[in-house]
Amino acid sequence: MMISLLLVLVCYGLLLGQPVLAPAGWPAPAQAKAYAPDNSFFASAEIVELTLSLPLEQVLKDRGASPGLHPASISYRTANGSTQTLAVQVQVRGNRRKDPAVCGFPPLLVRFPPPNGHSSLFGAVAELKLTTHCLSDDYTLREYLVYKLYNALTDFSYRARLCRITYRDSNGREDTSVHYGFFLENTEALARRNQATVVPKPLFIGMENLDQPATATMVLFQFMVGNTDWSVPYRHNIRLLSRSLATPPVPVAFDFDYSGLVSAPYAVPPEQLGIASVRQRVFRGYDFPPEILAAVRGLFNTRRAALYNVYLACPYLSHEEQEFATRYLNGFYKILNDSKDFERQIVRVGRQNEKRYTHIRGFD
Repeated sequence: MMISLLLVLVCYGLLLGQPVLAPAGWPAPAQAKAYAPDNSFFASAEIVELTLSLPLEQVLKDRGASPGLHPASISYRTANGSTQTLAVQVQVRGNRRKDPAVCGFPPLLVRFPPPNGHSSLFGAVAELKLTTHCLSDDYTLREYLVYKLYNALTDFSYRARLCRITYRDSNGREDTSVHYGFFLENTEALARRNQATVVPKPLFIGMENLDQPATATMVLFQFMVGNTDWSVPYRHNIRLLSRSLATPPVPVAFDFDYSGLVSAPYAVPPEQLGIASVRQRVFRGYDFPPEILAAVRGLFNTRRAALYNVYLACPYLSHEEQEFATRYLNGFYKILNDSKDFERQIVRVGRQNEKRYTHIRGFD
């Protein structure tokens, strides 16, 4: 398996050198991502206040199989108090959340213009995913904070930047509205930050072929937040990063709206799991060696205060939302530190999982 992985990675490296044609004035995504030299936008935890002007009616109706690009603009205050406006393009994205029966306001892909010698808040980046309020700001904040939990455990996790967005209809037909949203670091920037490359999707790789401590960390994190909507073999809501041709890839999870810590109204677990709610935890790892489980268990206990502080120190959460999150984390730590519960829900399930839970694709 490792030989085939090496061959694919070598071929993938060669493919990166091929030219890509771009629309006039705008780079193709694969080409443009290469000019993103820094992650300064995601290095700050300060909330961003911005205005997104877009043709609202056209965007909200464009939810078919291949949504188009729509002209838009983003405005924000610079450090010296002046207003800067960027001409951007927006496109509806997502799977489940693209459905108008699920989300009143779908997630967006925001494409930025090529660098023109002027710096912007976002840096020299081609495109970023924007998670919008969908149904409610509460769920947006909940999902954003799941990413912050992941950041507190490992650098192999996507960074997110919270925004308070004023949506303005560029056609002037709708009143403005203000909601929370967050931008997500792109995968190439995540890889570069960790001195790694992205493993291409076509290669089928099981969890047993990955970096074992990193995989155990990812799986236990998914268990902690109550997320079953992922799969390593199907590369569903999982990216794989390679640090070198001589070491196994590292899995990175994303998209947490189906997690128990978010509890979105539309979220349901895969029926194969036999659970009624996403708030019920199911361990979807396998039989990790005892020493790896012990080390990862120690990591989660060492970072416990930092994980709780993600919620307790967030100024945008109500007391009820903080209690909601801390109660759910309490349930995880009870399992983690009770020897019988840990044996029953983690170790024993892991031994039974090779053909039962680990190859379920997920729902979204």
